[in-house]
Amino acid sequence: MYRKWMILAIIVLIYLPVSIDATVLHVAIPSLNDALSLSGNELLWVMDIYSLIMAGLILPMGALGDRIGFKRLMLIGATIFGIASLAAAFSSSAAMLIAARAFLGVGAAMILPATLAGLRNTFLDKKERNYALGVWGTVGGGGAAFGPLLGGFILEHFQWGMIFLINVPIIILVLLLTTFVVPKQKGEKTQPLNLMQALVLVTAILMIIYTVKTSMHQFNSMLLLILAIGLSLLVFFVRQQLASRTPMIDFSLLKHPVISTSIVMAIVAMIALVGFELLLSQELQFVYGYSPLEAGLFILPFMIAISIGGPFASLLMNKYQLRPVATVGMLMCAASFWGLAMTNFDTQHIQAWAWMVIMGISVEIALLSSTAAIMSSVPANKATAAGAIEGMAYELGAGLGITIFGLMLSFFYTQAIVLPTTLPVEISVAASASIGEAMQVAQQLDPSLMHSLKNAAAQAFTQSHSQVLGIAGGLFFILSLFIYWALSKQAHKQ
Repeated sequence: MYRKWMILAIIVLIYLPVSIDATVLHVAIPSLNDALSLSGNELLWVMDIYSLIMAGLILPMGALGDRIGFKRLMLIGATIFGIASLAAAFSSSAAMLIAARAFLGVGAAMILPATLAGLRNTFLDKKERNYALGVWGTVGGGGAAFGPLLGGFILEHFQWGMIFLINVPIIILVLLLTTFVVPKQKGEKTQPLNLMQALVLVTAILMIIYTVKTSMHQFNSMLLLILAIGLSLLVFFVRQQLASRTPMIDFSLLKHPVISTSIVMAIVAMIALVGFELLLSQELQFVYGYSPLEAGLFILPFMIAISIGGPFASLLMNKYQLRPVATVGMLMCAASFWGLAMTNFDTQHIQAWAWMVIMGISVEIALLSSTAAIMSSVPANKATAAGAIEGMAYELGAGLGITIFGLMLSFFYTQAIVLPTTLPVEISVAASASIGEAMQVAQQLDPSLMHSLKNAAAQAFTQSHSQVLGIAGGLFFILSLFIYWALSKQAHKQ
């Protein structure tokens, strides 16, 4: 009995840094800009490479765990995560930090399925397993939600590298405890890994996203070639999955309208959560001069709403059917985006927090209703495959949230900024690319010109942020109509 709860403690301990690392950098953007002189494009890669790599590898790493046992998978994943944390903490360039974050994603893709397999194999009693899963879910959601606050606290007292260094003692402790406490498991040697399929998917995703990001600033025949290769690989991957007897992703599940719609909901909910946090933390620090800790505290109501929104969403799900709950959740998200688009975050604090609470609850409604719908719509023998697809959707949504919101912001910022006419050409080019670059090059100017450039960048960012939030509200409104139509009463009859 004692060993069982010790294993749960180990699982919680290793899962915490994995969930935190998805959002902890949101308040570190100015610090990273100062230390590494990141371009806007490099910043997006630093932020989203972790979730994108994780999304592509999480399914085959789960299969690897079945093959070698979750203990070995956890040890390997934790080791990679620890080494990558050290590399990230001491990165001296954007390329090095992006590579380290990518390897963090590889380690996290191993750790996540290992923790779930550990719970499944350790807690054989259904009631105990549900309790353990509840603890696991709370740690995952809470870690991601409170990542910006933790990042802000660390940056208030230490250099940015400490954000990654705090992972190292946790990893060392986990490795020791796992080695001596967790029993060995027999692996299934016949379990297919699908590793090559995963590499094809990851390569396709990264090539497509690279093309989209880079084409915002320049477009040439080489980018067109990369996009064509990426799309071809994606088509090849889908066709391979449909023809395979042991596919990495069971696309047949997506034929069910409830499941396919719920996957879309999970992705867009994560896009909203991560994208909004990223943009708001930049505005608070770059425009209004908040410290990282002050920015984390400002976002706290949003984090709390996500963390406690689960019980409220559960009540709605128990009382009403999926169709009205999901539709209202998306409408609430649309309304909160529109409300936030018309809010001054520097002076209208109460209004901002109220809209953030509404958004946090609506995001949680979308996440929980999508999970409940998927689990209730698949046969028992397909539950694991469906759950794996949803887990992948969460990580893909987190990566896409950074990409989509970041690119929209970059486009509107470039269009909105009105630069002082006396700026040198090379400084004008950098300043019009992103607010981070504008703040960097402003340090090279005399005080009066520096002040003018910072004001121009701040005004352009605020205007762009409002435009992005307004467009997001419109897209969520359209999505709510789509969900109402897609989740027909016939499709959701219970």
